[in-house]
Amino acid sequence: MSLLGADRFEEAARIALGDGIDGALVLAFHSAGGLTRFASSQIHQNTWRESVSIAVMAVVDGNRIGVAAGSSLDPDAVRATLEAAKSIARVTPANPDFPGIAGPATYPDAKVWDDATAATTPAERADGVARALDEFPANIEAAGYLETTANEVFIAGSTGLRAYATSTQAGCSVMAIAENSSGFAESVERKLSSLDVPALAERAVRKAELGRDPADIEPGSYTVILEPSATSTLLQFLAYLGFGAKAFLEGRSFMAGKIGEKLMDDKVTIVDDPIAPDALGLPFDFEGTPSSRVVLVDRGVAGDVVWDRTTAKKAGRGSTGHGLPPPNTMGPLPLNLLMEPGDRSLEQLVASTERGLLVTRFHYTNVVSEKETVLTGMTRDGTFAIEDGKLAHGVKNLRFTQNAVEALRNVEAVGDTAETSTELFFGGSRAPAVKVRDFKFSSATTH
Repeated sequence: MSLLGADRFEEAARIALGDGIDGALVLAFHSAGGLTRFASSQIHQNTWRESVSIAVMAVVDGNRIGVAAGSSLDPDAVRATLEAAKSIARVTPANPDFPGIAGPATYPDAKVWDDATAATTPAERADGVARALDEFPANIEAAGYLETTANEVFIAGSTGLRAYATSTQAGCSVMAIAENSSGFAESVERKLSSLDVPALAERAVRKAELGRDPADIEPGSYTVILEPSATSTLLQFLAYLGFGAKAFLEGRSFMAGKIGEKLMDDKVTIVDDPIAPDALGLPFDFEGTPSSRVVLVDRGVAGDVVWDRTTAKKAGRGSTGHGLPPPNTMGPLPLNLLMEPGDRSLEQLVASTERGLLVTRFHYTNVVSEKETVLTGMTRDGTFAIEDGKLAHGVKNLRFTQNAVEALRNVEAVGDTAETSTELFFGGSRAPAVKVRDFKFSSATTH
């Protein structure tokens, strides 16, 4: 990908920050990436996409806000986007909670760009897939993808605010599909060179082989070892349900009224840190506020939630740099969660468990009760019985119905290695494996 550069975005911003309005904010993206998919143990699709987008937030009459979006930085297109935003603002009710547009700021240095990843060719991705396929025996099929992306983000405000950042990302997901079992492994990194694609394939194959001819299992409460992908699912739902200030201020969050109280086990510390060395975030949020590290849960104790400019104004405090792109009805969200690792290897977690289950990942997870953080979903791609400290055999998938905060209160041990899952916009959750007692499964399946 060839970068447009901050100067090209600035040309468009000068138009979008035009006269005749009280203020304006411009948020622009340039994104490009290649995706190589494989199924039935062969590449079946190779794609390339490149896009430019621009959103203009116009302010009239002090606090009437309009937002319009376009897909071109050409002058006429930017003018049309600005005019649309102004028209929307003029017919929009006044917003007494509008905090104004952020001013200029100094941003932390974040090492989030890699030239080689941005320049990855289809042939290089195909070579990565070939190395994955080398790990598969003839009786197990491979499926998945290898993807590389590069992004530019630019923010400008009529206050003099300017923010610009570039980032790259590489991800690989591998499915191993046997006759009546499957395995899964994935990884996401800043650099393609950091991905160990053969190791991912080997993990997926090992799960599919161990999971052959899965046994029936009764629903109930079990000691479980959740691998990092499953732990990340819990974290991401907690982010949505209660780690943001809007839900907190409205009393919908499980954190409301609980700051300083013990919610989870001592071994659980959860932070949001967009600029950590292994994070996937940016040095600023989408309002132009510098990103900062927030301790959400400190050794089991509720610490803080994340704030944007609107919620911070209501609470009489400062933004933590977690604002989302306008128009935003969700409030701030933590997009770069980390549950701090512990001191046990996955093998040690299994060895310490006399009887229980190992869960590779969840899917089709949904909210049953928002305030109580009750979730339901299915296990997938590798659920195993643990007997006498060893993985004994595969079991058929189960539906869980579990209070997520309670699960983290019942943590008995934490794995020593965190892995990243990227279901979040410009970010991801990084989590270790955890051993949890009394994890509730509400029904069984026939496969």
